[in-house]
Amino acid sequence: MTTSILLGIAIALTAAWGALALWLRAPAPRSVRIALTLLWLFAAFAGIAALAWPEWRSGAYVFGALLLGLLFWWHTIRASNERPWIPEVARQTHGDINGDHITLHNVRNFDWRTRTDFTPRWETRHYALSDLQSVDVALSYWGHAAIAHALVSFGFGDDRYVVFSVEIRRKQGDSFSEIGGFFKQYELSVIASTEEDSLRVRTNVRGEDSYLYRVHMPMDDARSLFLAYVTAANRLRHKPRFYHTLTANCTTIVFQMARRIVPGLPLDYRQLVSGYLPEYLYDLGVLQGAGSAAQYRQLGRYTDRARETDAPVWFSRNIRRGVPGIDESQRQDLQ
Repeated sequence: MTTSILLGIAIALTAAWGALALWLRAPAPRSVRIALTLLWLFAAFAGIAALAWPEWRSGAYVFGALLLGLLFWWHTIRASNERPWIPEVARQTHGDINGDHITLHNVRNFDWRTRTDFTPRWETRHYALSDLQSVDVALSYWGHAAIAHALVSFGFGDDRYVVFSVEIRRKQGDSFSEIGGFFKQYELSVIASTEEDSLRVRTNVRGEDSYLYRVHMPMDDARSLFLAYVTAANRLRHKPRFYHTLTANCTTIVFQMARRIVPGLPLDYRQLVSGYLPEYLYDLGVLQGAGSAAQYRQLGRYTDRARETDAPVWFSRNIRRGVPGIDESQRQDLQ
């Protein structure tokens, strides 16, 4: 009896996964997807019924055959770099690493006016690893307190920042779905951009609420993290990969890279629930200058400062005004 119950649970879970996979990814019109999903669910019901009634045994064989076919079809769905992408992910960042010198190609520096009105600019920029001075994590919230998009900004002095963002590479007509992120609906993208682009568009155009955290880490580790982003971007250019809501998203990719650089970095649920990442970073001791994570949140919130800044030249300085952990000498020039 126990074995039958476990098999029934396994079939039910497989049925739910298969139904969603067919509904979200089957390359067919809506009416056909409905029919395929209903057929699949009926076959799963027959498979469960066979556990209790021998006369349904043929249904179990049908379900098994359909399952093998579904798994074969699922395996044939491969990530691609050749799709009708939306403009902001139309190009892929990639870099040339030549000792201390890094050349980044396709650094996004769009001039955003509204969500649909913008001037696209893709630039080539040069950085020296020896000039790297700071690492900041920006978190941008658009709804639930537990969910935020994480971006990492590397500072090279003289207000020269480059932001890396791990995102879904959306196609034209796509809308974001957390469930779709489990079912190969989006490719993964690593985009390098200016702060005036990727940070400003979230606060000033999309209406998101954003926070900045200065991460204190050895510069050797910071340089390794920067190189890990460049390497990840280069890899995706040659071998595309699907975004995954849990295992390949903006936060988990950061920690997969960071754990290679800092062995023993502890696992924590807040690595998945990205909205609580500040508390995790605070517990690690990499946030300084505030008495608590809550105080850091309060002082690190830059939403209003961003919206009050019209001139792009002042954007990076103004969003850092009052952020804990930034040297007083750096704050004196903030406008």
